[in-house]
Amino acid sequence: MARQSKIKKARITKKEMKKAEKVCDISKAWLDTNVKNTWCPGCPNFLILDAFKRAICELATSGQKKKEELVVVTDIGCNAKIYDYVSLSGINALHGRILPLAFGIKAGNPNLKPVCFGGDGGTYNEGLSHFLNACRYNMDMTLIVHNNQVFSLTAGQASTVTEQGFVEKTHPFGVKEKPFNPIALALEAGVSFVARVSALDIMEMKRVMQEAIMHKGFAFIEILQPCIVFHNNSDFLRTSTYKINEMDFENALKEARKWNYSQEGKAGLGIFFRKQDRTFEQKNLEWKLRNKIKIIS
Repeated sequence: MARQSKIKKARITKKEMKKAEKVCDISKAWLDTNVKNTWCPGCPNFLILDAFKRAICELATSGQKKKEELVVVTDIGCNAKIYDYVSLSGINALHGRILPLAFGIKAGNPNLKPVCFGGDGGTYNEGLSHFLNACRYNMDMTLIVHNNQVFSLTAGQASTVTEQGFVEKTHPFGVKEKPFNPIALALEAGVSFVARVSALDIMEMKRVMQEAIMHKGFAFIEILQPCIVFHNNSDFLRTSTYKINEMDFENALKEARKWNYSQEGKAGLGIFFRKQDRTFEQKNLEWKLRNKIKIIS
């Protein structure tokens, strides 16, 4: 918690800020790869990638988190290509299966911090049971969901968070079902850190990513991201969002329910809720000690 507070409360001059930005731009070089980028020109994934590199760079240069302590886990989809564009240890998982794979990595080497990237399709459709149980278990890892409310790489089919009335090839008369609310769902499932940000705000993404990575427990960030080809809600994100402050559980749940993932109303952005709770690793260790199970180091 002390380190998280330093990120929030630090006050530096404009001269110091420029110097820090210069250092960060130089340091980001050791996160670059030579892989050709195949995202669509203008895709907000470029902004998410930049925010992630900045977050890692600043945590590393400040001594809060070593590059070698991080491992990237991705699935299938446009979001998953971030695996190719950042020089960190990592692995590609099956669609919707990033969380159980990250769980295994963390269990095998507790010194690593898995950072998972998934899309709304893989996380909230195929991977929904993994998502809910990750919130329950509170394993020390971070999940970042790129939510453009459609399956983009497979040409824009509706997902579980697509708004009612949305027309695409598999729903020529419009989506009839209501979308569910991932933020409220995560809170009800017991998540210990939950936030929502816009892909159009690099600095806020960077800040929240840092907070999530430094959080001890399961941290879930949803990034509202326009797909400029199949679901371009850029105007909504520019005009119909507002900043929120952290709150207690009951108020966080009320806040989460204010917006129903339609293109109407306004969506709150920021860290909804966080708590310090025992992680899965801590509970497992306590169980072993209580039952006198031999621990192999």
